[in-house]
Amino acid sequence: MTETMGLPPALVITISAILGLLIGSFLNVVIYRIPLQLSASWRKDSLDFLGMEPEANAVKVNIVVPASHCPKCGAEVKPWQNIPVISYLFLKGKCASCSTPISLQYPLIEIVCALLTTYVVFHFGVNTTGLLVLLFSWSLLALTGIDFNEQLLPDNITLPLLWLGLLVNTHNTFASLNDAVIGATAGYLALWGIFWVFKLLTGKEGMGHGDFKLLAALGAWMGWQQLLLIVLLSSLVGAIVGIAMMIFMGRDKQIPIPFGPYLAAAGWIALIWGDTLTSQYLALYS
Repeated sequence: MTETMGLPPALVITISAILGLLIGSFLNVVIYRIPLQLSASWRKDSLDFLGMEPEANAVKVNIVVPASHCPKCGAEVKPWQNIPVISYLFLKGKCASCSTPISLQYPLIEIVCALLTTYVVFHFGVNTTGLLVLLFSWSLLALTGIDFNEQLLPDNITLPLLWLGLLVNTHNTFASLNDAVIGATAGYLALWGIFWVFKLLTGKEGMGHGDFKLLAALGAWMGWQQLLLIVLLSSLVGAIVGIAMMIFMGRDKQIPIPFGPYLAAAGWIALIWGDTLTSQYLALYS
């Protein structure tokens, strides 16, 4: 750690871990509610297009409202029941009112977010670059959770991530602006091209349009030079996980597997260790 604002490194790491747990708790809300918010918006737009009356009993859903509650019994989640990880363990993974099991996703997202946050702060220090990488990491974690659950990469996360990457690189933070613009364009067109070739050959859609935008966002952050590494890493991990799920879990090969989580993981690895991995690969074959 190079910059700690004069604070002891151990204290900075502790604060980072607590911050990560709190942000992880918020990301769980984002992961759960954004698909609901989008679904409600699409339903309203469809009714408007068809000239039908809006639903009288439609409940407004966004990141703030309604208050956190059990989706099964509707019981409101008390503040003491919403402490990251601790509340899950205290409640033994069940709703306090109806004993409905609480998804393991909630503590996992919080723990992963704490680990990512702590590592980023340790690696980059307490500075502007570290803050930018934290925003990048949190966004990818939210996209991973949403795509894993819903096979959806929402524009209201991927597109701001793309524009932020271009804006960040106006000062050559992670890549030159020229490389970032080319990276965003090439990232989108690469998967767009694969999508259409696959569709023309098979008549099926092999991936969603959100994957194009996510790779474009990663290209905007890191430049075109990291795109090949990202695609190779994500494809390799995706293939291994897909085959393992078919062999050990009996998953039907016709059931689509979301590609976004693998792109997100590969993108994070590329931002942190991309140059090192590329250098080692070139040295191996030179």
